Amino acid sequence: MSAPTSYEFATAGSGHWVSRTGRPERVTVALYAADPILRVGVVQQLRQRTEVDLLADADAEEAQVSLVVVDHVDDEVAELLNRLRLNSSTRVGLVVSTLGSDALQRVIECGVAAVLRRGEADQDRLAHLVLATANGEGVLPGDLLGKLLNHVGAMQRSALDPRGLSLSTLTTREADMLRLVSEGLDTAEIARKTAYSERTVKNVLHEIITRLQLRNRAHAVGYALRNGLI
Repeated sequence: MSAPTSYEFATAGSGHWVSRTGRPERVTVALYAADPILRVGVVQQLRQRTEVDLLADADAEEAQVSLVVVDHVDDEVAELLNRLRLNSSTRVGLVVSTLGSDALQRVIECGVAAVLRRGEADQDRLAHLVLATANGEGVLPGDLLGKLLNHVGAMQRSALDPRGLSLSTLTTREADMLRLVSEGLDTAEIARKTAYSERTVKNVLHEIITRLQLRNRAHAVGYALRNGLI
């Protein structure tokens, strides 16, 4: 397993830590950074910790912890996280600058349970993240934990009542398009108004109708208006 070309491995010295079994060990770490500046910063912090042994790329598959350091979670990062997840010998920790609710859910689905904000990633917190990840412990900033719990709660409510009415029944884009339909605009006019293609407009409206089990656009507009969704 190799990292994407835009990610780099780091090497450094080694040290020891005491595991839960009481045996001195070093946590072996493969570091994936989105750019050289991120890489250097994390290496400088972790190379001072005797608990951590940063591995070279040739040994990355044997690392106990794969530490991914990025600005945000996009498709490329998600692909990397999913690929690392396939390696049963490693656990994945994430250091990220920004992480919204949707991105957090995506990260959790990729098997990442230990997350640290880049702005809070000092030497002690980085070392704690690495050790917690090696032990299979979950680490999340308090506000992200709250977002995750709210998201899980919403998913549970949706599963119990798929037709349950709430503002989250429609995304912002879906609500905007239905609102334009309610104003009498056709597909081409909605496309020009929203800067989406006509095909995207058709797909979005079709998704609303299918998901809510409605008959047509008029039915979707009536449903949304009756339930305060637009």
